[in-house]
Amino acid sequence: MRALNLDFQPRRRCGPLGWSLLAVGVMLVLGCILVQQHISAETAQQQGHLQTAQRVLTGDTAGKVSLTPAETREQAQNLAEMRKVSQQLRRPWENLFALLEAMPRDNIALLTLTPDARKGQLRISAEAKDLDAMLDFHRNLEASEELSDVSLLSHEIVANVPEHPVQFNLSATWEIGDANP
Repeated sequence: MRALNLDFQPRRRCGPLGWSLLAVGVMLVLGCILVQQHISAETAQQQGHLQTAQRVLTGDTAGKVSLTPAETREQAQNLAEMRKVSQQLRRPWENLFALLEAMPRDNIALLTLTPDARKGQLRISAEAKDLDAMLDFHRNLEASEELSDVSLLSHEIVANVPEHPVQFNLSATWEIGDANP
């Protein structure tokens, strides 16, 4: 028979391959931890940007720095000016121009149109060949649907011109119907 070899304390099998695999595993774990921390930091930064953008879009003033009184006044003036321009732009300009272009103006020359969107008024400066042409123009404006309360503010006969034209100013309320002023 063969001789039995009983080894009650076996040799350890820790060779260079085992130690290198352990080192590679440890480096992979550390690399994963570093990547996870980097991704967490990026996520937190992006969340901060998102919250800032949401506050700006919703108008939340909790995170804003308070303005000085001068900056507040300037901001209020800018806002009032923007509202004024917006009201001017929302007016039905096409209807007004179509009305004025459709009117007989053989003896009338329009000089200026000055709208006031806040008051809903329109000021017209014009020049007429004579007083009758001015009065006819006034009657035609009163008869229109878009303008009401047409009133003559001033008129002047130009004496130093041989034809003696009449320069005049009218004021009218500009009706806008269904449009939002």
